[in-house]
Amino acid sequence: MRDDDGVIDEARAVYQRFRVSFGGQLARSPGPRRKRRQPGVGESVPFGAGRDPGTVGDALAGLTRSMGWEQSLAQSDLVAAWNEIAGPETAEHSTPTAVVDGVLQVDCDATAWATQLRLMRTEIVTRILQRYPEAGISSIVFNGPGTPNWKRGPRSVPGRGPRDTYG
Repeated sequence: MRDDDGVIDEARAVYQRFRVSFGGQLARSPGPRRKRRQPGVGESVPFGAGRDPGTVGDALAGLTRSMGWEQSLAQSDLVAAWNEIAGPETAEHSTPTAVVDGVLQVDCDATAWATQLRLMRTEIVTRILQRYPEAGISSIVFNGPGTPNWKRGPRSVPGRGPRDTYG
């Protein structure tokens, strides 16, 4: 028997004495008869089972699970940890921008970086699936920098436009 059990038994006895002294069920005056309940049903017992408080982490985990936020939070953790997943040099030249239908979109500084990362795709996806399985990432798309578009903007003209002056 541990010392905690003796303290709990003593605290329970003190509680029961206070309950009788200050108007608990046993000290009530006889009034209209009520239907007798089964002992222990609907009654709170101090230091009984299920009375221990939970941790904040458990409460937050339950909240995120009930609200369906697990996947979104895992995806944001993935984006925040991109430096660790891709490596510091690679992360310096690439930035994850979005997750659409389980596909992670990554923008790269140069076409060469996009090509190099396409070659490393399976390794990076494996790391993501090991560290963040609840993120729901199934594939990665690496995009190079945008090229000039002559269809809109101040230099657009109807017809063939500036293309007919090239070479």
